[in-house]
Amino acid sequence: MCLCYGNGIYDEAAAKVFGAVGCPPIHNEKQKKAWHDYVVAVVSRYRGRVSRFEVWNEPDGRWCWKHGPNGTEYGEFVKATAAAVREANPEAEIIGGVQCVYDYKWLTDVFETGAGDCLDFVSYHSYTPDERAGVDRPRLLGAFCRRYNRNIKIFQGETGTQSREGGAGALREGAWTPERQAKFLARHLLAHCAEGVEINSYFSCLDMIEALNGTVGDRSSYLDYGYFGVLGAEFDAEGRATGNYTPRPSYRTLQVLAAIFREEIVTEPLPAQFKNGLYSSRHMRNDDPGEGLLTYGFRKPGGGGDGFVYWKPVELLTFSGYESTVTVEIAGVEGDPVLVDLLDGTVYALPESSVETLGKGYRRFLHLPLRDYPMLLAFGDFIR
Repeated sequence: MCLCYGNGIYDEAAAKVFGAVGCPPIHNEKQKKAWHDYVVAVVSRYRGRVSRFEVWNEPDGRWCWKHGPNGTEYGEFVKATAAAVREANPEAEIIGGVQCVYDYKWLTDVFETGAGDCLDFVSYHSYTPDERAGVDRPRLLGAFCRRYNRNIKIFQGETGTQSREGGAGALREGAWTPERQAKFLARHLLAHCAEGVEINSYFSCLDMIEALNGTVGDRSSYLDYGYFGVLGAEFDAEGRATGNYTPRPSYRTLQVLAAIFREEIVTEPLPAQFKNGLYSSRHMRNDDPGEGLLTYGFRKPGGGGDGFVYWKPVELLTFSGYESTVTVEIAGVEGDPVLVDLLDGTVYALPESSVETLGKGYRRFLHLPLRDYPMLLAFGDFIR
């Protein structure tokens, strides 16, 4: 649960901002006491149901720390909030950072207050059209945090995109469609998952108004719709959701990923190599050589099987779709293989003609479909 935002009862400036978004209650003792009481009440109410609490949203961005981002201020705020959380529930876990700008100077100021000592997780937000742009973020952020607290784990708190043009919020300028949104979801969540984040999150469940820069009394300032939802929403004239929701293709994709890549799945590279120059009669051309593909290996512990995920990371906004084939050799995996389309969950049996056993656990898989979204070659009980 994310603990935010401010309250106009205790802050004249916050009273002018729609939802008091980005108005931290840190400027006087009255505000701090009210925040403390609020946090204790929320954590007490949900004790036994919610065990992780995130401190604010994107405090390194001016839209969420409106008087100007300040790492030292946020670090002190984290410490005070963590104390209130653990007063109500000593077993609760604290999530901090919640970064969107990736300014290590700001983050250094946060940790120099000693805030890292009370954090269990540091979270980050990732909004890039190309998943490769942020794929090293968990590793680098983890390396930074371990300099202060070696027990901190990394939490991917938000990634997502719009399902159409004309929205508000991140990536709003792009020529997004429901299909491109689903491909974005699969590509980004799997890339972050493979980098070892403890928790992986998609933004968002529903379409909503962003309201990051709204003014009280000016409805036009906060009716800024973000079409990030895996469920499409309908809104009334006041910007309220009517309760009618329509699943988008991304809804099904999220279901598929959540069903397969559950808590017990671990990242583990598989010994795989692509074969270049083999002719695919289906496409009447040679296979894709495999250069530049994103590939990840996964394993289900206890002999539960292996998974090999691969896709062509072409630009989603300039390609209407990519189709080719690829031949891959994999060593040391056991169990019958199946191919899973991770966009919609379709499971395909592999024909005998597409599998060559080369001996001693070494197999060649001929002319597998290659797409601009992840496909999964699963072995044994990996998807069961």
